[in-house]
Amino acid sequence: MGMGGMEAYEQDFEAHLLTNTAAFYSRKASVWIDEDSCPDYLVKAEDCLKREKERVGHYLHASSESKLLKEVEKEVLAAYETQLLEKEHSGCAVLLRDDKTEDLARMFRLFKRIPAGLPPVADIFKKHVEKEGVTLVKQAEDAAGAKKDPGAKDKAAAAAQSTEQVFVRSVIQLHDKYLQYVIDCFSNDSLFHRALKEAFEVFCNKGVAGSTSAELLATFCDKLLQKGSSEKLSDEEVETTLEKVVKLLAYISDKDLFAEFYRKKLSRRLLFDRSANDDHERSILTKLKTQCGAQFTSKMEGMVTDLQIAKDNQKEFEKWLDDDDTRRPKMEFGVTVLTTGFWPTYKFTELALPEECVGCVSTFKEFYEKKLQHRKLTWIYGLGQVSMKGNFSSKPIELNINLFQAAILLLFNEQGSLKYTEIRDRLGLPDEDMARNLHSLSCAKYKLLLKEPENKSINQDDVFTYNEKFTDRMRRIKIPLPQIDDKKKVEADVDKDRRYAIDAAIVRTMKSRKVLPHQQLVLEVVQQLTKMFKPDFKIIKKRIEDLIARDYLERDKDNPNVFKYMA
Repeated sequence: MGMGGMEAYEQDFEAHLLTNTAAFYSRKASVWIDEDSCPDYLVKAEDCLKREKERVGHYLHASSESKLLKEVEKEVLAAYETQLLEKEHSGCAVLLRDDKTEDLARMFRLFKRIPAGLPPVADIFKKHVEKEGVTLVKQAEDAAGAKKDPGAKDKAAAAAQSTEQVFVRSVIQLHDKYLQYVIDCFSNDSLFHRALKEAFEVFCNKGVAGSTSAELLATFCDKLLQKGSSEKLSDEEVETTLEKVVKLLAYISDKDLFAEFYRKKLSRRLLFDRSANDDHERSILTKLKTQCGAQFTSKMEGMVTDLQIAKDNQKEFEKWLDDDDTRRPKMEFGVTVLTTGFWPTYKFTELALPEECVGCVSTFKEFYEKKLQHRKLTWIYGLGQVSMKGNFSSKPIELNINLFQAAILLLFNEQGSLKYTEIRDRLGLPDEDMARNLHSLSCAKYKLLLKEPENKSINQDDVFTYNEKFTDRMRRIKIPLPQIDDKKKVEADVDKDRRYAIDAAIVRTMKSRKVLPHQQLVLEVVQQLTKMFKPDFKIIKKRIEDLIARDYLERDKDNPNVFKYMA
């Protein structure tokens, strides 16, 4: 020892100390594990480690500290980790259930000290969060079922807030809670971030009452951003909520489906002036762009910009009318010009316009063709909105209706009574649109037309008469159309876009690789597309066959499982 070496200290003293310390703590731990709850055991374990560290400082060489603590950790923590985590009334799952954040933080600190100590904790955390999430899905399913049950006692309460809003709000709160656990209790450890992500991916991709999570999130955003939202939130709270929704989107596999649902709902908010705040609309698009990339939001951003350009265009049109009073039609009107590529596909329906509207259309055409000679206008009459006065015997009422409804009602200025076939022939409307619009005017809440025979269905031999005695306590009424569920159309559009995306990914991969075996090609395509959706292996196989038929690829003559790119 006098020569400056440590051999005598290590062999004659330290080795015996470590052996005796291990034996001492082995005996202690075997008693504690039976007597104490998991939190009490961990408090004792932490205290032991602290005292051993102090002892080294007072009496031993500094090199002994790590060795001594390692023995204590092995006997007190590593030997009983599974038993501690799974203790019946005080294990890790119970601590999570009872929100024992201090005990969870101590558990993390201690098990981080031992090799492979954290993965079992993270696994329990993941299972717990997943279980909580699945419970929320079940509750939402039950609530949706209760609303459909006419005998449900709490039907009125259930209807007060829609299932989608309650479910998404609950998922946001769950995410806030356990993200805070990861930050505060588990020191932002990447293992627990991954556990949280995997747990949310499980239940965030489950459907609720026939709706996918992608649709529920899009509907939640729509309700939040609409005028007159049921959620009375400040601008700051709306921003925070939108940020949290975008975080949840990271866990959803069908991001492209969310994008399409969101785009449909955004188009309605913009076109029918239902958006509460332009800044919020732009803000969520910025957040989505950061999360999912520029391509994800390009069409949506185009829609918002398009509408601003359309407003400027309308101002120019008004100025053009003011320059020459002879140009101005008899009625006030506005036209929203949109770029086809940005907006959802709208059905073009032929309509024999009422005489009052013909002049408006021809006037705007003249203005637009002078301004932009090589652009073609397609009129989507189905999106037209009209405000007109209905003269009834009790009082005049202002009617807010669509263009088809207006065209039908204007026919009754000339005749008090018309057959279904007469209305159809004079307007040129398809039967599907005829039925929906006539139903809204004669069978729904506001019966502006009387129907013979009196029933709730529209048939070709029906006769409609102007209801002169119609009245309402309001001086202005809006007559809505029966809702069309366009969910299937959205899903069909997304499926079509997915086929194009798979084709592009296959061609892109083969163009760079030239030759690839089937399995590797499929894996590379899946890897490229997973950010937006989870491609079905069967569909990828079909798309490969289709590309072979179209001479983009060919099979190797010697090995049919190998593909070659054909330039």
